[in-house]
Amino acid sequence: MRSKKFAVLLAGGALLVPASAQAHISLHPNTIPEGAFATLDLRVPGEQENAYVTKVDVQFPQGFTAADYENVPGWSTKVIETKLATPIKEGGETIDSEVSQVVWTWTGPLGKVNNAQFVNFPLSLAIPENTAGKVLEFKSVESYSNGQVVHWIEPGLTAEHPSPRINITAKGGVIEDVAGHEAGPEAGQTGSSAATPVQTPAVVKATSSGASKGLGIAALILGGLGLIAGLAALGAARRKTAA
Repeated sequence: MRSKKFAVLLAGGALLVPASAQAHISLHPNTIPEGAFATLDLRVPGEQENAYVTKVDVQFPQGFTAADYENVPGWSTKVIETKLATPIKEGGETIDSEVSQVVWTWTGPLGKVNNAQFVNFPLSLAIPENTAGKVLEFKSVESYSNGQVVHWIEPGLTAEHPSPRINITAKGGVIEDVAGHEAGPEAGQTGSSAATPVQTPAVVKATSSGASKGLGIAALILGGLGLIAGLAALGAARRKTAA
């Protein structure tokens, strides 16, 4: 009887899948150079049985002065801005506000995100200057139709509900989607530890005199081959006549 009870407890425990094994809200690509213009997909999974995602509220880190978004069927999008204490000059314009939040709300009937499904919310962003070497966190709150609310705001990558993040590299680098932690990479992490230089064949420079000399040698060789062929043909003809 005790062994049967123990088996039942094990079966029940198997249903309690730890959150670390579940999907997280994440950004792709997740490794972007400072100052680059990039299109990022905010990937939002559904993880509630018999419920669907109704709202996603994302808090932006400081420095993003604009955010263009794609019209995703079934979802409305709202960009919330806050006034800057000190306006800045950018591209010859004076900017007095920055993006503080972007909110997606499901309006239906398309785009419904049930359990074990996900949706991508594309954003076009300019990565702020002077951020190389940093990890920018986009703290998010996900709401479900059953009333459940999940806060993806924890700073650690191994946390139960880590905030989605992007790693900022040096200006002029490449845009990458680095695997590893699902919420995003560690600071300074890239696809390879060191770039391997591409070996290119050496270019041989030749002067006009060198080219002329080469052509002259080739002509002499061809002339010698022709002379040998002619002598061989003459010898064969003489042997035939003698016979």
